[in-house]
Amino acid sequence: MRLFFKKKALLLAIAGLFFSVARAEGDKEATGKEVPFAFGDFDHWVVREIHESAIIGGNTKLLYEPGPTDTIVGNTAFHNKGGSPWRTSNVMAKVAGVVKTNVSVYPEKRGDGMCARMETHFESVQVLGLVDIEVIAAGSVFLGSIHEPIKGTKNPQAMLQSGIPFTKRPKAIRFDYKIKAAPEKNRIRSTGFSRKSVVEGQDSLAVILLLQKRWEDEDGNVYSKRVGTMVQRYTKSTADWVNGATYPILYGDITSRPEYRSYMRIQVEERYTTNSQGESVPIREVGWADPGETPTHMVLQFVSSHGGAYIGSPSNTFWLDNVRLVY
Repeated sequence: MRLFFKKKALLLAIAGLFFSVARAEGDKEATGKEVPFAFGDFDHWVVREIHESAIIGGNTKLLYEPGPTDTIVGNTAFHNKGGSPWRTSNVMAKVAGVVKTNVSVYPEKRGDGMCARMETHFESVQVLGLVDIEVIAAGSVFLGSIHEPIKGTKNPQAMLQSGIPFTKRPKAIRFDYKIKAAPEKNRIRSTGFSRKSVVEGQDSLAVILLLQKRWEDEDGNVYSKRVGTMVQRYTKSTADWVNGATYPILYGDITSRPEYRSYMRIQVEERYTTNSQGESVPIREVGWADPGETPTHMVLQFVSSHGGAYIGSPSNTFWLDNVRLVY
């Protein structure tokens, strides 16, 4: 019985990291100066060699993070290296002494360089060689960091630090991508503790960019207003790479604009940051900023399934390369 609860806690901790994102259609026209993100060409990766606990098979797993070329051997917490602003949904959890990993983002060769590949897949835990628990896990690449190792199931979103400091006003975001979208019209829900079930609605591979103006009160609570918005979803496969896809960033209150969708609304989901006291606290998004406001932070995430923990379409794959901003 004790072992069951340990395994349950472990899987919930990992699965809780795969959060849902908003999405919407966008225009494709914008010209101007391009400024690349550090390590946004995904040509360089940190490789982490993690050894999972013997009770779940004792496998050695390789976890990948965009950053300066390096290999780290051992079950140590990872911190962004070399000025890289990126983290992935590749994580190490250690719950009740049991070490488990999830790997859903990989480097892949593209031409003379590399790109990132995000996958939605079944993640399983095996005990004594038998498949015991199986959940749906999505791949994600985002700006921010993770408080590793994941130690429990209480509020797993609080393990993420969402976004990075940012004070500019770009016109658009631009990147290269390729999509393999599952053809099924519905998604699968698999928690590992109940039967798999069908969730109505087709899965989406998604991108979300938010520019926020954040502030902290005397009690350490963090608030924000939405300065800029760009959300994009994909439901169809591409024949090949789409190079230089460009999506304008919309400023101010966009609720009356034709591009607005309900999933662009304020506080579409709860995200977390670290306050000045070193505590992980929710970012309370309270409204729209004036159109000419200057942001303090940028949230940016690419993900292979949009439905949140346990929900998705296995075989969804999102390739990403050359992420840059347009001014």
